[in-house]
Amino acid sequence: MEATALIATNRKARRDYQILETFEAGIVLKGTEVKSLRQKKANINDSYAMVAGGEAFLCNAHVSPYEFGNRENPDPLRKRKLLLHKREIASLEAQLVQKGLTCVPLRLYFKNGKAKLELALGRGKKAYDKRETIKKRAAEREVARAMKGRAK
Repeated sequence: MEATALIATNRKARRDYQILETFEAGIVLKGTEVKSLRQKKANINDSYAMVAGGEAFLCNAHVSPYEFGNRENPDPLRKRKLLLHKREIASLEAQLVQKGLTCVPLRLYFKNGKAKLELALGRGKKAYDKRETIKKRAAEREVARAMKGRAK
């Protein structure tokens, strides 16, 4: 049985992007970043992943400095290397070249004591797509409410 502890989620990702494929990646962390993550002091809302030189990186993810750390605390917004298999990186790079595709993190969590990141390959939604999704969700909610009323 795998023990997972959620650290942070990117709720905007599913609203703003049509998710095509997901990957699980490890993250290379420095010093006190792990302790900071255990305190759930991370924000991945504005972050994204990129591939450069055959390696994948997480950019713009904020991991707050550990409050009991010292001056050796790493930069909160630094690029962090992602640990993926070569074939996954090659596939990701090939798909990112396509027009309109981007790689966004969905959630950051601990799995068996290791920090993991769930990445998604997605296509940006247009404004009308977002409105359509909201309408569908509202309709489903109304149906569920009506069915709940009938059950009584």
